[in-house]
Amino acid sequence: MKTYLIFFLLSSALYSQSEYPQDYFRNPLDITPILSGTFAELRSNHFHSGLDIKTQRKTGLKVYASAKGYVSRIKVSHFGYGKALYITHPNGYTSVYGHLKKFSPKIEAYIKDCQYEKESFEVEVFPNTTELQIETDEVVAYSGNTGGSGGPHLHFEIRDNAERPINPMLFGINVKDSKKPYISAVYAYPKNENSLINGKNKRIPLRLIPNKNGNYDVEKITAYGEIGFGVVSYDKQDLAPNNNGVSNISSYLNGNKVFEMDFKRFSFTETKHLNRYIDFQLWKTKKTRSQKLFVEENNPLSMIKNVVDRGYIKVEDSTSSIYKVEIKDFKSNTTTLNIPIKGKLQEAKKVEDIGNPEQRLIKTTETTVLKDHIASVTFYPNTVYEDILIDFNVSCDTLNLHKDEVPVQKNFVINYDISKYKEIDKSKLFIARLYGYYKKPSYVGTKRKGDTLVARTKTFGQYILATDTVSPKIKAVNFTDKKWMSKYRYLKLKISDELSGVSKYRATVNGKWILMEYDYKTNMLVHDFNDSVITDTENNLKVIVTDNVGNSSTFETTFYRK
Repeated sequence: MKTYLIFFLLSSALYSQSEYPQDYFRNPLDITPILSGTFAELRSNHFHSGLDIKTQRKTGLKVYASAKGYVSRIKVSHFGYGKALYITHPNGYTSVYGHLKKFSPKIEAYIKDCQYEKESFEVEVFPNTTELQIETDEVVAYSGNTGGSGGPHLHFEIRDNAERPINPMLFGINVKDSKKPYISAVYAYPKNENSLINGKNKRIPLRLIPNKNGNYDVEKITAYGEIGFGVVSYDKQDLAPNNNGVSNISSYLNGNKVFEMDFKRFSFTETKHLNRYIDFQLWKTKKTRSQKLFVEENNPLSMIKNVVDRGYIKVEDSTSSIYKVEIKDFKSNTTTLNIPIKGKLQEAKKVEDIGNPEQRLIKTTETTVLKDHIASVTFYPNTVYEDILIDFNVSCDTLNLHKDEVPVQKNFVINYDISKYKEIDKSKLFIARLYGYYKKPSYVGTKRKGDTLVARTKTFGQYILATDTVSPKIKAVNFTDKKWMSKYRYLKLKISDELSGVSKYRATVNGKWILMEYDYKTNMLVHDFNDSVITDTENNLKVIVTDNVGNSSTFETTFYRK
């Protein structure tokens, strides 16, 4: 019986280690992997779904297929992953390569055929299993900085057959890391009005005491009732200074595990709930993400496990406890935090609720419509995570909709009645959110239905009706009228729109559509003459750019090529 038990335990351990194939996927670059972003680290409104691999601050590095397979998806977009490639492998996994500069010649030819057929730079196609077959070590692309990238790098993912991203390091992608995670802040949270921490019924910061061994303590706290904790933590790897995400956070009360967050795998449908996991109000006001080691209602994250009493601990009078947090990176470098707690019966100071007559109640289970003057806002069930009171009023054309400190699960709808405006002005109106210190208007996707403007958003704050009567700007960069362009590979223009933003553009030469790649970060439009669609000597270029309310500009010129 003992022999069988030992065999069973050894088999289980080997099985868990080989759950993900270790020698199947290769590093997609031929340089030492150095990361600017780790898997599942905390980003704005989502968990990071892959590894961001540094490309030595430049573009154009060869990107290799991590294993044989076939190209199952190609997506080219202005934002997001920019130019992205998806390769499905025989073992059921799919590897993803994002922010690419360009694809390999055979893939580039395939996607350009699609772009010219659809007369669109932005395309998304799904080749069949035989169209673009790929071998291991085949160069499939070149690294870049396209889409929402903040600098040159390769975004690399591995997804399972349910399209769930998994940490690529689980498959043997090795990154040098001998450094322990570090903690920059710790917070204590009362669960309800009967919970007290150091005599207060609100979130309080705790004073960190670093130890020489890289671990931490905090000063002993007094508490009573049900409380939880949150930590701000990062990991630094050996070859880069970046503050990256950690791999696992577990917490214990007197040696018993009460909470675990395991950043191994998640689904795209749940990634938005990051805003429920972090202290969203703290993030919006202090730009620091406290990871809450307790589970509030309507938090469905699958990465949370081994939870006891939703991660809260109950502190009783005249007790002594130790709350311990263990934070690990992928290489199991571990940092610990000890929080000594003394239970002490306390009475909370009663704070008189002055109330706000302009606050309205939003319930999670009901549709709520708020209306004042020319604006209304509709919240459908499950828009917010919990019932809340929000500030709401409309002054002239300005909608004051609470502070942007409340996480939202899905869009709510803003409506503006524009019937009071002259017909000639209605088409130039759009809904804008005021942001920043100077309250600049930022376009929110606006549709018009008769005399109503409609926008959908997940962000609280101030909104206005804005007017845009100014057409976009178009400027030639590397040519002038009547110029010979025979020695040039690229035709370059800059386009911009100051208010509602560029919506679409179209470029033709001698009446024939040409592909111009658009980089919104530099406002650059670029045509590659190697597309070989411009064959005449005299060429009449026409570029039309339209903003989000329909203002249009036309640029026309003539250039020559042999």
